[in-house]
Amino acid sequence: MRKNLNNKRMTIQSKWVWLAYLLPMCSTAIGADWVSMFNGEDFTGWVQRGGKAKYHIEDKMIVGTTVKGTPNAFLCSARDYSDFILELEYKVDPEMNSGIQIRSESKPAYHNGVVHGYQVEIDTSQRAWSGGIYDESRRGWVNDLSNNEAARNAFKQNEWNHYRIQAIGDSIKTWVNGVPAADLRDAQTLTGFIALQVHGTNMDKPMEIHWRNIRIQDLGKHSWKPLFDGQTLDGWHAIPGGKWEVIDGVVRGISEKSEKRHGLLVTDGIFKDFTVRAQFKVTKGDSGFYFRVDESKNQVGVHGFQVEIDTSYETGGLYETGGRGWVVQHAPDKKTPWYRKDKWNDLVVSAHGRRTTVRVNGHKSAELMDDPGRSSGHIALQLHGGQDMLVEYRQIEILTKD
Repeated sequence: MRKNLNNKRMTIQSKWVWLAYLLPMCSTAIGADWVSMFNGEDFTGWVQRGGKAKYHIEDKMIVGTTVKGTPNAFLCSARDYSDFILELEYKVDPEMNSGIQIRSESKPAYHNGVVHGYQVEIDTSQRAWSGGIYDESRRGWVNDLSNNEAARNAFKQNEWNHYRIQAIGDSIKTWVNGVPAADLRDAQTLTGFIALQVHGTNMDKPMEIHWRNIRIQDLGKHSWKPLFDGQTLDGWHAIPGGKWEVIDGVVRGISEKSEKRHGLLVTDGIFKDFTVRAQFKVTKGDSGFYFRVDESKNQVGVHGFQVEIDTSYETGGLYETGGRGWVVQHAPDKKTPWYRKDKWNDLVVSAHGRRTTVRVNGHKSAELMDDPGRSSGHIALQLHGGQDMLVEYRQIEILTKD
C-alpha cells in the first residue's frame, strides 16, 4: 500500500481524538471507593507464584515467611489493576528484603513465567531505599532514592510502616509514612497484578513480614490511541522539503542532500501535557521527533523541542531548535545501550508541566525537571536538510484516559 500526503481536513472522528488529547490526564478520581483487598480470613482473590516462601494468616494479617534456598515468592492478586491508589501497612524483620509488586505480569513466553514488573521496594538495609521503584526481573532500578534523603529516613525499623502507591497513566508515585518517595514517569506496563513479595534468601533463620489494612481505589485505566491511522496522513500536514508517504503501515520520509530545507510532517493538533510513543528506524541521515513546537517561516520549519534520532550516540538526547540548542547531549564516549542501529526502536516521550522524560527501548535517555522551556505545541517528524535522508516511523500513539 502506498499513499502520498493528502492535506484533507480531519475526519469527525479524528477531531474528537485531537480534542481529547488537549485535555490534561486525570490525576484524581471522583467518587472512587476504597475496597479491601484482603478479607482477613482466607486467600480468596490471591494466588502464589514464584518461590516456595510460606504465606499464612494471623490475626487478620498476611504473614510471609522466608524459606532458605527458594527463589523470590509472590502472593499475587487474582485480578489486574491499571490506574489505582493502593495503601497498606507492613512490619518487616530488620534482616529481610521485600516489596510490593504493581502492574506486574507472569507470562509463559517471558522467562518461563517469572513474575516481572514494577516493585515498590521494602529495604531494611543501610541503603534505605524503601519506597523506591525496582523493575523486577526486567530493567532493575528505575527510580531509586539516592537523591531523596527525606524518604530514606522515613522508614521505621521494627515498626509498622505505611505505604501509599499511586499509579495513573505513566505516572507512578509512592509515599513512605506520608513522605514523598518515588516519582516515576514510565509507560513500560500500564496494567497488571499486585503482589506481596518475600525475597529469596540463603539464611537458615526464617524471617517474617506482616501486612495489614490492604486497600485500593480502582481509578479505571489509560490506553494508547493512534495519532497515525496506519493508512493515511489524515491529521498531519507537511512543511516542504523532502517527501512523506505511507507504505504498508509505515510513515516513510525521504530527502536528498541537495534539499536545504528541513522537511517536517506536523500534527494539525496542538498538545500540552501528554505521553506519546512511536517506533522509529533511521537508515540514512539525521531525524528528530519534535514536540511542543511552533511552525516558523525559515528553512528549519519549526521551533521547539526535538528528541534526536539518527545513527549515532546522540540518539535520545534533547535539542531545542530556535532556542537553547542542546539541553541534554550525550558525550561521544557515553555508552548508549538503549539504541539499536538499523533496527526498529521504541520511543516514549512524556511531557507534563515542566517535566519531560524520554525513553528509548525502555531506558531513560533524557530528562528535564522544572524546565523553563515551551509548554505546548505541535508534534512533528523531521527530515534534516542538506543530507540524504531515509527515516521511518510507525505505531505513533498517545496515552489517554479511557
